Amino acid sequence: MLDRTQQPYYAVIFSSERTSAEPDEYVAMAERMIVLARQQPGFLGVESARGSDGAGITVSYWRDRESIKAWKDVAEHKAAQQFGREEWYRNFKVRICRVEDEYSFDRPAV
Repeated sequence: MLDRTQQPYYAVIFSSERTSAEPDEYVAMAERMIVLARQQPGFLGVESARGSDGAGITVSYWRDRESIKAWKDVAEHKAAQQFGREEWYRNFKVRICRVEDEYSFDRPAV
């Protein structure tokens, strides 16, 4: 569940294409990064998807730019980033966006 009750907030969009290197270790590290991110001040939530072709997208949500910068500088996260460059990713792109508003739809139960 995402806690994005106050706008504006920020979204960090991480899109990537995986290599075939060590998929089990990659999954373990990705899960560890989510656990670690949840412990960071300013973290609001995360959504992630990956296709069978290796293309993926993870969007993490943050209260402010300072929280994003602090997360980027966490030592364990920095180590994961370096390993990703060396082993796990063919390419990736990071975009940081300010979210001014949001809306949603939920189909009623029948």
